[in-house]
Amino acid sequence: MKEKTHTLVLASASPRRREILTEAGIAHVVRPADFDESVFDGVEPRLMVQLLAAGKAAAAAEAPGEWLLGADTVVSLSGQVLGKPKDEEEAFAMLSRLSGKTHHVYTGVALLCAETGRMKTCCEETAVTFRTLSDEEIRTYIATGEPMDKAGAYGIQGKGGALVEKTEGDFQNVVGLPLCAVRRLFAEMNIE
Repeated sequence: MKEKTHTLVLASASPRRREILTEAGIAHVVRPADFDESVFDGVEPRLMVQLLAAGKAAAAAEAPGEWLLGADTVVSLSGQVLGKPKDEEEAFAMLSRLSGKTHHVYTGVALLCAETGRMKTCCEETAVTFRTLSDEEIRTYIATGEPMDKAGAYGIQGKGGALVEKTEGDFQNVVGLPLCAVRRLFAEMNIE
């Protein structure tokens, strides 16, 4: 039996996540979570993103009639997490490291029923291979400003897509919200 319809709250300020839900026709409201992400520094990426997504979902809860959707995305190269660059120099260093290599993008998703406290989480992984980039290409990309608020210093759905040679796995995962995983969690929690 399907649960009665509740408000879906996206516990994220990400415009990309909002766009993915909107384009899929999933009604939602946005309430970014106030959550200290540093508490899970050093944790293995697959577990880290699930813990962060769960923490964000819980932190955004306000009313019993809500379903909270939390998500967190990280880029990992050889086991090291590359977050959002703090400045252009760090963006250059990250993109230089990614050049010509395959890295992994992990997105953790959590769905929480505020009324019961029941929660399900999952993690999607996508392999992304960058083509070999020149220093000039990297500087030109950084000058667009796009890398500055993105994990790994690139946005695959924007100008950063030109840096990518291939992906293996869910493309929307790299954008920041694997819709198939979200729908799977909806089904597991018996919500429409």
